[in-house]
Amino acid sequence: MKIMTTQHLPPVRTVLITGAAGGIGRATVALFAKNGWFVIGVDRTPFGASFPEAGRFVQADNADPLEIQRIYKETSTFTEVLDALINNAAWQVSKPLLETTVEEWDLVMATNLRAAFLHARMAYPFLKAAGGGAIVNVSSVHAVQTSANIAAYAASKGGLLALTRAMAIEFARDEIRVNAILPGAVDTPMLRAGLGRGHVAGGDIHTRLENLASRTVNGRVGKPEEIAHAIYFLADSTQSSFMTGQAMIVDGGATARLSTE
Repeated sequence: MKIMTTQHLPPVRTVLITGAAGGIGRATVALFAKNGWFVIGVDRTPFGASFPEAGRFVQADNADPLEIQRIYKETSTFTEVLDALINNAAWQVSKPLLETTVEEWDLVMATNLRAAFLHARMAYPFLKAAGGGAIVNVSSVHAVQTSANIAAYAASKGGLLALTRAMAIEFARDEIRVNAILPGAVDTPMLRAGLGRGHVAGGDIHTRLENLASRTVNGRVGKPEEIAHAIYFLADSTQSSFMTGQAMIVDGGATARLSTE
C-alpha cells in the first residue's frame, strides 16, 4: 500500500534517489525530506546516520544490474508506488581518451547511462501504480559543451540526454514525465577530484576553484542545494506538470558565454 503518515492525512509522496551519498545526492535527499516526501536513497557508499528517519537507505552498486533488481525487490516490501525517480548516480574518469581503458569506459557507461535505463524500467510499474509521476535524469553540461580528458563521462551524459527524450515519448501515455537537468560546475567531491585534469589553471584546489568560478557568468561555482532545488522543480508535478522531454541547464551561465571571449 501507499505509505501514509496517518489514516487522516493524504498519502505521502515517495521518491527514489540514486547517488544519494554524493554532494548533489545528499542535498536532494534533504530537500525532498524537508518537503514531506518519503525518500528511498541508493548509493554504493554508506550514507551515514543522517539519512532521514522518514525514509529508507539501500546500499547498492548502480553499475550492477542484479543490484538494481535487489533495490526494487526491497522497495516492493514497503511500497507499491513511486511518485518520482531521480537518476543521479554517476562515475567520472578524468584522463585522455587514448589512456582510457575499456574497463573504465564500461564502468562509466554502466553507472551513468545503463543504470538510468534499468532504473526507469524497474521503476515504471511503481510510477504507473501511482497514477503517473516524474523521472529526473541528472545529466551534465558536458552533454552539450565539454573539454579535454573527460570523454567517457561526456559521452555517457550525452547519451542520457537522448535517453531522456526517448523515455518522455514512450512514458507519456501513463502520465510519467521525463526531464533532464544539466548541472555545470558545482562544488562536490566529484568536481574537486576532477580539477587535476588540466582544464583549470592553479597550483592548489582553491585557486583552481576560483579560476573555474571566473568562467561562469555570475562568477561563482554552484552549490549542491541549488541543483537540488532544480531537481525538485522537475520532479514536483505541481510546478512542472507541462514539462517533459526537456533539458534544463543550471550552470551559472557558463554555456551562455562564447569560448572565444
